[in-house]
Amino acid sequence: MNTNETNTLLVIDDDPLILQVMRLCLPEPDYHVLTAQSAAQGLKLFVQHEPDAVLLDIQLPDESGLTALQQFLDLDRRVPVILMTGHGTAETAIGAMSGGAFEYITKPFEPDDMLPVIDSALETSLMARRPAVLPSEDQEAPQVTSDRVLGNCPAMVEVFRSIGRVASRDVAVLILGETGTGKEVVARAIYQHSSRQDRVFHAINCAAIPDALLESELFGHEKGAFTGADQKRIGKFEICNGGTLFLDEIGDMAPAMQMKLLRVLQEKEFERVGGSRPIKTDVRILAATNRDLVAAMADGSFRSDLFYRLNEFTMRLPALRERGDDVKQMIEYFFAQFAALLGKPLISIAPETMQHLMRHPWPGNVRELQGVIKQTLLKASGPVITPGFLPCGFAGVFGEHSVAAVSESSSWESGLRARVGELAIDGSHGISAEIHDAVDRIMIREVLAANQGNLSATCNRLGISRPTLRSRLKQLGLQPGIPKR
Repeated sequence: MNTNETNTLLVIDDDPLILQVMRLCLPEPDYHVLTAQSAAQGLKLFVQHEPDAVLLDIQLPDESGLTALQQFLDLDRRVPVILMTGHGTAETAIGAMSGGAFEYITKPFEPDDMLPVIDSALETSLMARRPAVLPSEDQEAPQVTSDRVLGNCPAMVEVFRSIGRVASRDVAVLILGETGTGKEVVARAIYQHSSRQDRVFHAINCAAIPDALLESELFGHEKGAFTGADQKRIGKFEICNGGTLFLDEIGDMAPAMQMKLLRVLQEKEFERVGGSRPIKTDVRILAATNRDLVAAMADGSFRSDLFYRLNEFTMRLPALRERGDDVKQMIEYFFAQFAALLGKPLISIAPETMQHLMRHPWPGNVRELQGVIKQTLLKASGPVITPGFLPCGFAGVFGEHSVAAVSESSSWESGLRARVGELAIDGSHGISAEIHDAVDRIMIREVLAANQGNLSATCNRLGISRPTLRSRLKQLGLQPGIPKR
C-alpha cells in the first residue's frame, strides 16, 4: 500500500499515446504513474507495487480487460479499477461495473472529465486501505499518514468497546457527534474490523451532493432518464454489493431521498433512476451526522422510520472539550507526528503554549486541533513551540508583528464588509455565492502558490479532499499548478 503523499496509479493500455497522455496529465509529485501494455504485465506490476488505483483498457492484446478486471479484484477488491472503453463498448463496461469496477471512462476523453474520476478513485482507495488504529492494537507509533483513534477518557473507552462489539455484527451503525470529532475514522475502523474488510468500501457526503444528483450517485440511472443522462450509470449501491457504504451527513438528506433510502434498506433492492427492473443489493450501511436527529424528527425534517432502521446500533462521539486530559495527549501526539511529516526539529512545547491550547474550546474538535498544530509548526522557527507561533488571534495570543497583523486583518474585514454592503444596497442576488467565490479564489490561489502547486499539500493545508479541490478549481476557472502573480 502506498503510504506517502504520492498516489500510485497503474495504467494498462496497449496504445503508447494513451500512456504518454496519462504521464503528462498526472505529473509527479502528486502522482506516480506505472504503465503496462498488456494484462500480464499489468498484473505483475500490481503485485509488485500495490498501486492505489488502476486504469484498465478493455481491449488488450493478450486477454480481455474484463477478464483482467476479475483478476485484479481477486487480488485486492479494495483497489478501485477504472475501465477505459472505446466507442460502442459502454454497455459492456456497465456490465463489468456490476461485477466490481469503480467507474468507466469513454475514449476519447478530456483531462477535465478524467481527472475527477481518478481523484475520486484515489480518495476511495485511501479511505478503504489507510488503517484506523485502535488503542488495543500495536502501541508503536503509526506512520504519519495513519489515523489513530486516541483517548483514555471514559467516553472514548466506551467508543472503543462499541467498535469491538459491533464491527463483526452485520448491522447498520449510526455514528453521532459534532463536526470534526472523527466520525469517518471510526466508520473506517468498523469496516476494517468487519467480515467485509476485503470488499469494497465507499463513502458519500450527503450534504456535499445536490439533491438532484444524489439519487443518481446512490442508485445509478438509465440512459435518457433525465436531461444530460447520455449513458447508463451504475450507482454506489450496485458497486458496493457485498461491501460497505458510509453515508456521511445523513441528517442533511432531503425527505424524498430519505424515503428511497428507507425502501432499499427494507427491501434490499432498488431501481436505477429511469429504470423499472429491481436490482438486488447486499450492502452494510454505516451512517453519520452532526445533527440532532431527535429534534429533526420532531420538526419533520428527518423520517422516524429511517432513523429506527439506521439505529440498529448507535455510537456517540464526545466533543474534544468533554475529553479532559485526552486533549493534552492529542496535542503532544499531533505535534510529534506533524513535525516529522513537515521535517521540523521539534523538541518541546512551552508550558504557556500548552495552557493556551488546553483552554481553547475547540468548536471544530479534532479537525480544528490538527489544523492549528500544522499552522503552528509551519510558522515555528525553532525547536521549542512558544505561544508566539500559534495562529494570530488564537485564544487571545498574537505572534510577532501583532499590531500589524491585527490592523491588516481589520482592514481586510472592513473591505469585505463594505463589499457585502454594496451588493445588499444595489439589490444584487446570489450575494453569498459571489462572496464565497471571491474568498475561495484568493484562498486557493495563495495556498497553491505557497505549496508550489502541489495538490496533495494544498488539500492538506485547506482541509479538503482532492476531488473537492478539483471541482472548486473548475468552478472558479482556476488551473492546477503554481498560480501566476
